[in-house]
Amino acid sequence: MLLTIDVGNTHTVLGLFDGEDIVEHWRISTDARRTADELAVLLQGLMGMHPLLGEELGDGIDGIAICATVPSVLHELREVTRRYYGDVPAVLVEPGVKTGVPILTDNPKEVGADRIINAVAAVELYGGPAIVVDFGTATTFDAVSARGEYVGGVIAPGIEISVEALGVKGAQLRKIEVARPRSVIGKNTVEAMQAGIIYGFAGQVDGVVSRMARELADDPDDVTVIATGGLAPMVLGESSVIDEHEPWLTLIGLRLVYERNVSRM
Repeated sequence: MLLTIDVGNTHTVLGLFDGEDIVEHWRISTDARRTADELAVLLQGLMGMHPLLGEELGDGIDGIAICATVPSVLHELREVTRRYYGDVPAVLVEPGVKTGVPILTDNPKEVGADRIINAVAAVELYGGPAIVVDFGTATTFDAVSARGEYVGGVIAPGIEISVEALGVKGAQLRKIEVARPRSVIGKNTVEAMQAGIIYGFAGQVDGVVSRMARELADDPDDVTVIATGGLAPMVLGESSVIDEHEPWLTLIGLRLVYERNVSRM
């Protein structure tokens, strides 16, 4: 079994692979204050419930692949792999790790590991040219060329950040549930805010992706647009440009990067 861990700014997603198949997954909050020992206890609690794994931490785990956008959590997970999974091959995505995707940006080290991992999975599953839209703490748009190169992207405020900002900065507004309203024209404040979020972000996705596709390919219709991230389902039905929805894109990318590096360890 391969354990994959994608640490985002808000949530951490864990996936368990049996070969190419993801057989279990979990989503937990990301807490930069958690120590390695606390993380180990959390992992033991989650994986101890799975019938294919043993009760002891590490039983049944043959490999680990990790990417993180929070440096302090990456540091603690590195300690987890050393102390609790010492005999298990582990790949932590950072400079020097083989991904198979050239990064054609001004400073490749600035690009988030999760965005590169998404590009790896996009190339493997759909080929290029492609655009990955990841609905996380930020909404990111990442462009992959026809040759499988990461060529750059766009970063915009995410859905939850926008909802929180409205609640904090709007004197008569409050934090709301992100849900599809009855209609675009809201009949009350909550529905009006929900419409602004859902249809506003769908319009943002359509506009940004259309512009990126025109720069990325001679024929924009050749570009495959893949949506991922926990909040993607909220926008899928309203966007006209998304071709594929792959909720486990980052975890699949981690599996691929693990396979490309483990033989070198």
